[in-house]
Amino acid sequence: MHFGPALDQPAGHIASLTERLAATIEGLTRAALPEVVLHEARRALLDHLAVAIAGGTHPIARAVSALVTQQMPGETATVLATGDCSSALGAALANGVAAHVLELDDLHQGGTIHAGAPVIAAALAAAEQADVSCGQLLAAIVAGYDVAIRLACAVNPGHYRFWHPTATCGVFGAATAASVVWGLSATQLVNALGTAGTFASGLWAFLDDSAQSKPLHAGKAAHDGVLAASLAQSGIRGARRILEGPRGFFAAMAEDVNPDFLTIGLGQQFMIVDNGYKRHACCGHTHTAIDAALMLRPQLEGRPIDRIDVETYQVALDITDCPEPVTEHEAKFSLQHAVAVALCDGQAGLAQFQSERVMAPEVAALRRCVAVRADPAMTAAYPQTWPARVRIWLTDGSVLEAQVVVPKGMPGNPLSDDELRAKVCVLLTERLGSQAALLADKVLALEEDQPVRSVMDMVRRMLRP
Repeated sequence: MHFGPALDQPAGHIASLTERLAATIEGLTRAALPEVVLHEARRALLDHLAVAIAGGTHPIARAVSALVTQQMPGETATVLATGDCSSALGAALANGVAAHVLELDDLHQGGTIHAGAPVIAAALAAAEQADVSCGQLLAAIVAGYDVAIRLACAVNPGHYRFWHPTATCGVFGAATAASVVWGLSATQLVNALGTAGTFASGLWAFLDDSAQSKPLHAGKAAHDGVLAASLAQSGIRGARRILEGPRGFFAAMAEDVNPDFLTIGLGQQFMIVDNGYKRHACCGHTHTAIDAALMLRPQLEGRPIDRIDVETYQVALDITDCPEPVTEHEAKFSLQHAVAVALCDGQAGLAQFQSERVMAPEVAALRRCVAVRADPAMTAAYPQTWPARVRIWLTDGSVLEAQVVVPKGMPGNPLSDDELRAKVCVLLTERLGSQAALLADKVLALEEDQPVRSVMDMVRRMLRP
């Protein structure tokens, strides 16, 4: 990423934050990106394809895909749930939903955002429509992650109290990605971001009554990002001070904003390399506690448990303190269930959050042994780290204890390429057979001059042999 041509503005004009972002992003090209950054973009794309294809079988994703077929038809972009084609707007919506619905999509901890679902869903839809190269797609992914994650870091943690950053900040990243794919000018990108900001929404209210809105947030952000870029391409102006203006994003939706996150290292430090990949099929706020429980499990050896204490940061409890989940969705947002099922099964994959395990007597009994509380020091460490401590009190009076600061999959404890391939195969072998491993190898070895359509043709053949 490097600084592109100056915005066409009158003398004495003071650039807004959006204009500064746009001026940097406009010059984004393959040559400007280090190989380590491009490789991380390939990893992010692979993770997205895997979770979106697997998530496409979920009832929510199926319902959205059916709606897209009926109301957003077209032949320009692939719906990963089915392998069928739709309009770019329809594919962005459907794929964003499918990528987020399993709670297995990627995660940036500092911004508490799942950037991949909105950003890559938008970038892929735009790239197929325009028939661009994989190099341009990868550059768009990098740019979209940069904007979405930087903005999420700037407003976190205060914004997170009411707003879901995957939706609210994700739409800015999705608009950026689509704009880079289509080669929009800096001025057009300002307009795209200005319009995207007026679309930004996504409230945590769904947690209060187990509503099914969360995956829709990611899909709508992807859809609205593509829409905002399309409108900018058509000449529609957006607010140039959408972020810092008196009636802008910061004023309306954030507390204790740190705008420096948007520009420090911009063009030299790429946020995608600080991204993480989930291995547990549940809310990321439970992952450190799951990893701690898994560390202790070999020491149990069938010894009876008296109680389990989990200490973590307050935000984790705000989102995942659900002692008696009933549905799959509630279980994915239950710290108590996540720890209990990890101890029972030795894993926290998709099967561990299905109704059979949620209602299983042995899991329910162990879940009732789990007590959770916030630790002030851990709360102070969030969002830079997401720590958790698990103590298991046995009936013989002994105590087992483990603490995890960095869960497996996050920077500092990352998934290797082989471990990411393994995740892909676990998710897709049932649907794709041996082609799941082939897909992983092809995406991780993408050449920048390959047409995106050739890659998506391959994906469609796998989905519809």
